[in-house]
Amino acid sequence: MDSAVERLMQIAIDATEHAYIPYSEYPVGAALRAVDGVVFSGCNIENAAYPSTICAERVALVKAVSEGRRAFDLLVVVTRDGGSPCGTCRQMLYEFAPDLRVVFGDMNGQVMFDGPLSDLLPYGFGPSNLDK
Repeated sequence: MDSAVERLMQIAIDATEHAYIPYSEYPVGAALRAVDGVVFSGCNIENAAYPSTICAERVALVKAVSEGRRAFDLLVVVTRDGGSPCGTCRQMLYEFAPDLRVVFGDMNGQVMFDGPLSDLLPYGFGPSNLDK
């Protein structure tokens, strides 16, 4: 594992400490690096109205976009068992970074996947598909 992934993995693990998970008790942490090197972390935030729950990956993305970042090169996600980002997160990330490197693993730092977002969302639909 390279040093950038190690650093973001620790940031993602730390982010799980802030997860609001009274229903699933399944903490998720994410660390998203903008191409300028700034890292945005996120945790999952559940809601009694389940569809209102927001994933850690989207929290990090929304934080980044709200602070003016639009280009990203690395995302690290951690869960207790190395679960992968959901489809909604994959689609939202694809909007900004179809070539994003995605790494997901467990809380012990074991990597389950390290590859391009396009492997997680083949034939992704993005801005380039829209004829303006």
